Amino acid sequence: MPTLSRLLILFVSLGLLGAATGALGTTVAYFYFSPDQPEVNVLKDVQLQVPLRIFTRDGRLIAQFGDKRRLPVTWEELPEQLVQAYVSAEDDRFFEHPGVDYQGLLRAAYKLVKAGKIRGGGSTITMQLARAFFLTPDQSYKRKIREIFLAIKMEREFTKEEILTLYLNKIFLGQRAYGVGAAAQVYYGRRLHELSLAQMATLAGLPQAPSRDNPVRSPERAHGRRLYVLRRMLETGAITQSQHDEASVEPIETFVHGTSIEVSAPFVAEMVRLDIEKRYGREAINQGIAVVTSLDSKLQRRAQTAVRQGIFEYDRRHGFRGALAKLNLDDFATREELVEKVTAYPTRIGQVPAVVLAVDDEKATLLSAKDEDVVLGLEQVAWARRFINQETIGDEVSKVSDVLSQGDLVYIVSTEEGSLLSQMPVVQGSMVAMDPHDGAIVSLVGGLDFDQSKFNRVVQARRQPGSVFKPFIYSAALELGLTPATVINDNAVVFQDAVLEDVWRPKNYTGRFFGPTRLREALIKSRNLVSIRVLDRVGIIPAIAHLEKFGFQSDMLPRDLSLALGSAAVTPLELVDAYSVFANGGFDVSAYFIDRIYAMDGTVIDRPEPLYACVNCVEPESESADPDRLEGQAAPSFRQAAAVAAEEVDPCARLAFFTNANAAPRTVSAQNVHLITSMMRDVIRRGTGVRANRLGRDDLAGKTGTTNDNRDAWFSGFNASLAAVSWLGFDKERPLGRGEAGASAALPSWAYFMKGALKDVPSSSVPEPDGMVTVLISPETGLLASANRTDAVFETFRIGMVPDAEADIEYPLINPFTEPEINAETGEPVVEQPVEEELF
Repeated sequence: MPTLSRLLILFVSLGLLGAATGALGTTVAYFYFSPDQPEVNVLKDVQLQVPLRIFTRDGRLIAQFGDKRRLPVTWEELPEQLVQAYVSAEDDRFFEHPGVDYQGLLRAAYKLVKAGKIRGGGSTITMQLARAFFLTPDQSYKRKIREIFLAIKMEREFTKEEILTLYLNKIFLGQRAYGVGAAAQVYYGRRLHELSLAQMATLAGLPQAPSRDNPVRSPERAHGRRLYVLRRMLETGAITQSQHDEASVEPIETFVHGTSIEVSAPFVAEMVRLDIEKRYGREAINQGIAVVTSLDSKLQRRAQTAVRQGIFEYDRRHGFRGALAKLNLDDFATREELVEKVTAYPTRIGQVPAVVLAVDDEKATLLSAKDEDVVLGLEQVAWARRFINQETIGDEVSKVSDVLSQGDLVYIVSTEEGSLLSQMPVVQGSMVAMDPHDGAIVSLVGGLDFDQSKFNRVVQARRQPGSVFKPFIYSAALELGLTPATVINDNAVVFQDAVLEDVWRPKNYTGRFFGPTRLREALIKSRNLVSIRVLDRVGIIPAIAHLEKFGFQSDMLPRDLSLALGSAAVTPLELVDAYSVFANGGFDVSAYFIDRIYAMDGTVIDRPEPLYACVNCVEPESESADPDRLEGQAAPSFRQAAAVAAEEVDPCARLAFFTNANAAPRTVSAQNVHLITSMMRDVIRRGTGVRANRLGRDDLAGKTGTTNDNRDAWFSGFNASLAAVSWLGFDKERPLGRGEAGASAALPSWAYFMKGALKDVPSSSVPEPDGMVTVLISPETGLLASANRTDAVFETFRIGMVPDAEADIEYPLINPFTEPEINAETGEPVVEQPVEEELF
């Protein structure tokens, strides 16, 4: 007995000594490592690397940029089964231990003794989080000790829920996905609450080796890790046996899901990225900034569809350029090998590569990159007349074998009527639309395919606008004393060019001369020679001074009469900005595309203060009111007009609707704008823009534009709620081909867009201003019509600018502004040969 007592005392003493030694060692280790330990409370303000996200004004995701894919989530957004999956797999005693699990450490110590070196294991979720934020991944005794102390400190500073939320947002889960929110999107294209138990278990199996075990890299290893997680969940009571069995056999998805882009606007997304980096630096794309643009998602979709439709229609008018490649079908032993070869060619904007398997006179059978058999009949290839050059195409297609042969690799496209032979166009196009009341860009398409060419033709391409520039010249003329009834001689002119040591003989597009022509008719029919004479009469310097009122920079405008024909190089964005002055009644608003910028925590860090065009504003309600703050009424903007169509707001609601809008300055008189707009309405009613009449609206105004040799085709048009510009041409300037003018090449895209954009939107026009009078005039002389004039027409003037009355004589009923006579043999206009008049 005494011996037993002594042994008991010895063991207790040794235990106490060991405990004391351990405590002393722990204390010494703590004070040894403590000076180098970081402050864990910094995690309360931790800034995770979150990508820059860009949205439309109505909240649709356009794009995201960043080095890491991360979608931070809160504790409340974490599904319970997902939490159970990670805890079961990584740290089943997480909610019980103080940050360090002695059982896990004993297991790690056993592995150390057995292997003779540091091995993984033993780390709790809290320790993993400490390592992820503060330590390096190297395996050493010192790092492990630091990890333990940091975990204990973190457990004192944070709740278990806060620690687990940080962990699940921080961890790397493969395929550039950081955090469970991003991983759910990358691997399954879903939000966390939409995941199945099997998918949650798959994500929970990734932390140990995310690059190796993810389902895209290795479906077999990912499945094995899933089974492990499900077994651990079953052992811990987190799931039932039936849930385990069902989730174990669910198929593994093995491809990466892209970001859930809701609206395609890549050119605007790139504009935003560059703007954010310029404002806040390169690292801003990883700081969780969210940018709300001025884009309207519906209008953006319509604009992109309209641009592509116009481009493809132009491309098909100019024939088929042939197959992408020629394949020898005997070189492929199996269908799978052939499909693999076809898929090596990119699918672009709906154009799917396919190879011709067999062809005869009536049909062709093709194998697409989607491993689908497609049959094309004569109707589906009828457009594909052989391309010879930009001016010439081959004979009409009478049989399918005229176009396709076995082994041809071509593009096909799906339409409502079925598959159609296609090809990637070489020509480019762009479109931009603006709310003229505040300058908000509501849609922007910088080219056919951003992936093929990132050159943004709306903001980067400076091209000559041609006749689409004429309304600004005519506006200068009205401001300096001319009227829509002023008669200018449409006759041949010749200019001496001292620089070129040559002469310039401009001509009308048709080649014909029309003699004395009123300004309204000259703009309607886009008469070049009248425009030149108008500018010569107004003067270059006064005209340029007036053009500055539309936002054009004077140093970018040529100091010669070619300015009247649109020889100045402008971008579509500059042009729509200028046309907005006509659309809003004469006010200078500036284009903008960023509506709000949010920090990661949701606070607004920047928001523009757009100027707002107010046509009928009243005086502020009190002397203390801000004189620049809008207190009156305005013609409804596009957003208001659309709301009116939905019976949401009164079109004449007070501008409190625009809480941060200030009054835009008037730069052009309301009377001037009214007259030019009236003339441009006639361009659509009976002039070069007559194709826009198909929209069936009475509030549209616009102007076509075509440059020398048909190198650029334009159409700019508007009503009081929306202004839009369409352009079509080649990046490397060359002729578009005979007959490809603004009316035929650019106007169709504009019309397709406006048809959808203004659907169910009421007619919208700026009211006629005070100081105007409408009278009957002579169509020949522009003078007040005599009482017995049978062909008199109405014209509107500013009060005080009404012309004199013409002599009271008999006039026959004539119309001198008929279309040109066409030569029956050549199909060309009959050109008169008047005497040239020299101007200097």
